[in-house]
Amino acid sequence: METQKKHREHLANFHIAGLTYYEATSCFKKLKIGTKLRMELEEDNKYDPRAVAIYYKGFKLGFVPRTENRFFYKLLKTNNHDIIDLHIQQIDPTEHPEQQIRVVAHLTEK
Repeated sequence: METQKKHREHLANFHIAGLTYYEATSCFKKLKIGTKLRMELEEDNKYDPRAVAIYYKGFKLGFVPRTENRFFYKLLKTNNHDIIDLHIQQIDPTEHPEQQIRVVAHLTEK
């Protein structure tokens, strides 16, 4: 019996914004290329009502950049978080903090 692979479409890739302000330093050594991350709305954010936070387990790493968050906000707002597949694409501790972690997002079938 053949297992059917879920279809995936590339959605975006970007560096995590605000990395130096949150908990990335607490878990940085555990992060690797391919590590799965999750997104959560942060509608009470005083700087951006469409803010989408990025988490690794219980650690808040930062945010989807404001220039990229409109579509993610809409997906999460309409309860479609289960079709977003978010993973670390690149990690470099020698880069400027705002450029240290790059992620890739794909849309997947439910």
